[in-house]
Amino acid sequence: MDHSAYSANKNRYESGMKYRRCGKSGILIPEISLGLWHNFGGADDFEKGKKILHHAFDRGITHFDLANNYGPPYGTAEENFGKIMSTSFKPYRNELFISTKAGYNMWDGPYGEWGSRKYLLSSLEDSLKRMKLDYVDIFYTHRYDPNTPIEETMQALADAVRQGKALYAGISNYPAKAALSAYQYLGDHETPCLLHQEKYNLLYREPESEGILKQAVENGSGFIAFSPLEQGLLTNRYLGGKIPEGSRMSEDFFLKKETLTPALLDKINKLNAMAKDRGQSLAAMALSWLLKDQAVTSVIVGASSVNQLKQNIEAIKNNHFSKEELTKIEQILSHNP
Repeated sequence: MDHSAYSANKNRYESGMKYRRCGKSGILIPEISLGLWHNFGGADDFEKGKKILHHAFDRGITHFDLANNYGPPYGTAEENFGKIMSTSFKPYRNELFISTKAGYNMWDGPYGEWGSRKYLLSSLEDSLKRMKLDYVDIFYTHRYDPNTPIEETMQALADAVRQGKALYAGISNYPAKAALSAYQYLGDHETPCLLHQEKYNLLYREPESEGILKQAVENGSGFIAFSPLEQGLLTNRYLGGKIPEGSRMSEDFFLKKETLTPALLDKINKLNAMAKDRGQSLAAMALSWLLKDQAVTSVIVGASSVNQLKQNIEAIKNNHFSKEELTKIEQILSHNP
């Protein structure tokens, strides 16, 4: 296939995207990153996914976040990304910041998940083949493994960097105590943790309450938030209390139908009214609320259409909140009728 069919927007870095530094490193990544957890696997429309990826890069999104088991089926998001990487994105490899991860179930048997050296390094080899890459920019351990010595897991990351198969190391889904041990080991082995990736949004505040955000800053790591819209709850999709066909909640798998309680619906509707007063959609305000904090390096959004991605990118226009607005948000979220 001829990759010349796609030519990136010449003004992609003048399109309004802003970039933030990852902790104490030389790396800048866009405030909005694109995640390929859903909508880019073998069960999805490849051409639609390609258009979303092209639009992202055309708007200055340089960071694409993957994992070995993204799909479905497992591995197919990386395979599809590899097809785009070897064609339309091939001339732009040096402008892209690509991540992958290993930690959750990927293949049968005792070596197909968690944090062993065997699993992590075998998985990275497979990911590189699927994505048709010589290296990834950052390789994450996707979840903390309480049964594997953290030294083994972190040494595997450090060795992946030494081998040139990853440029940086990162951690994801790590509780504060384990994260601190990871920071210390990686720092001592000259592979400082570039990014700590955790779920964080208006409705899920553990990175604040557990001190994970503060700890990342103190240890020179960037912080990147996934599920910033709580899988669609913080959008206009469920405002009427109905579950649209084809929505994440209609699948009743990652997002359960019983999640949408009257109390939660009341909060979402009040947040939506506040977003309107700010001239934003609920989704844009939810992303802006995360980006108001300089400790948050970037937010990873998903997208099922170019239009949805466009709407999310709008969030970077207004990340300022008054004290009154922040107080009102907390009042809305703490109210339990």
